[in-house]
Amino acid sequence: MSFQAYLDALETKTGKTPRELLALAAERGLEGPATKAAPVVDWLRDDYGVGRGHAMALLHVIKRGATISTKHVGATGTHRDESDTLWLDGKSSKPKA
Repeated sequence: MSFQAYLDALETKTGKTPRELLALAAERGLEGPATKAAPVVDWLRDDYGVGRGHAMALLHVIKRGATISTKHVGATGTHRDESDTLWLDGKSSKPKA
């Protein structure tokens, strides 16, 4: 599963775009590079029934922003991503590749 696919699935599970989840995380004090995994995992599990993998995808964005490694960009495997910048504004508004 690509990094973007994790965020898209997180949107499906929660009904909230990644950007909306980031705002909710910030309201809880979960923002910036010092954010720990446990509070994010616990929050998403308790409020939305989200698993650890999807929570960790959001944690990455909380800690490091929307830019990801280019390691899988343009690759052909299951982890391939179209871009090194994640789309945070919702699946329905994502520009076509």
